[in-house]
Amino acid sequence: MKSFIASSILLAASVQAATSGEFTALSFNVAGLPSILQSNDVEGDKATNAGEVGAYFAKYGYDIINMQEDFNYHAYIYAADDHVYRTATSGGAGIGSGLNTISNYDWIDYTRIKWNTCSDASGSDCLTPKGVTFMRWNPATGVYIDFYNLHADAGTEDGDETARNSNLQQVADYIDTWSTGNAVVVMGDTNSRYTRSADTAIRVLKSQNSLKDVWVELEMDNVYPTAGADALLCDNPSTNETCETVDKALYRASDLVTLSAAGFRYDGNNFLNAESAYLGDVLSDHNPILVNFTWSTSSSLRQSQFSGGPHGTWFNDLPNVPSSPSASVITFRGASRLDSVAVTLTDGTAFSHGGTGGTAASLTLASGEYWIKTELCTGTYNNETRNFYIKATTSAGNTLEAGTATSSCSTFTADDGFAVVGFMGQDGDEIDQLALIYAAY
Repeated sequence: MKSFIASSILLAASVQAATSGEFTALSFNVAGLPSILQSNDVEGDKATNAGEVGAYFAKYGYDIINMQEDFNYHAYIYAADDHVYRTATSGGAGIGSGLNTISNYDWIDYTRIKWNTCSDASGSDCLTPKGVTFMRWNPATGVYIDFYNLHADAGTEDGDETARNSNLQQVADYIDTWSTGNAVVVMGDTNSRYTRSADTAIRVLKSQNSLKDVWVELEMDNVYPTAGADALLCDNPSTNETCETVDKALYRASDLVTLSAAGFRYDGNNFLNAESAYLGDVLSDHNPILVNFTWSTSSSLRQSQFSGGPHGTWFNDLPNVPSSPSASVITFRGASRLDSVAVTLTDGTAFSHGGTGGTAASLTLASGEYWIKTELCTGTYNNETRNFYIKATTSAGNTLEAGTATSSCSTFTADDGFAVVGFMGQDGDEIDQLALIYAAY
């Protein structure tokens, strides 16, 4: 087993400017279905057990914790936990997905997605709207990692396998649409094993999205178990890291954020019942999995924080930014709001986002002149947050603006030696959400 780096419990919870760091990420199916529906073969009262789980979350202070089956005992977990950032429950069994996240750091763009397909072939998976959640997690200024928390269809009947493979394919396709160019972590109860020959879609996350399985990388020396081989069953709790559970963590880096898995373990021994009658018993029928990640920003590419709201279609210029880029012409369109942004680079590469409304204005940069500062103002239109105004300032003091300024504005300044060369965000007829891509010059 690779050495496990200790949890960054003592790091400040607020977002801090940094170029490198580490974080701990836990995935835990907390067995929160009502006891009348499922006992999970776990001793003790479920409400009491949930309170213990929450107390352990507070004790260990892991940086991000993704829960599955957080249904009817959700309030007991949250009452005992003290993480600053929390998702609101979507409801108990039959109403909610059971997916929740708590964290030491904030996020944006939180979304719940229901599975397109479910199966009751060997259980009651269609009883409640299981699915996957998405967020852009923000552990430091200008650092975002797209986090997915999922709970796939259970069972091994043909209908279960069909539904589960559909679930994971849905995640893979969502990543292709909404995480283009971004670092990604997928965690959760996949209900899949690599040794099951019918569990084909768990491998799609590698082939389609270039995600690495942390357990395979660190505990199996990058050798995936053979489909059709005997299951590598785990005890609960487990001290054998080479056994396989259905709870998994997968990830990839990006050109902006180098992301590496530094440690993996089954963390069940840290979540044992403390009640005298059940002392030492597990609190869930699932082994929680704990991963330590390290990250660092690129020496040549950076990004700003986001401005605006999560509406419209995701775009990211990062995959198409050429080597040694430099802006040549900046063009904005705007009137009442910010309609579009565009930049043409010195090699002819052009990026443009938004619509065709408003009035266009352009600024041609001189040789050695760089776009280094940006003011963005937001407002509400049709009950949605959008960018209303932009002002670009260059290293020579020249400016270009468009749209209408509001009282809610932020200024984004490139790090020394960096300048704007592209964009990421969401758009439609206007610019709903925007972040700036910086390159070193």
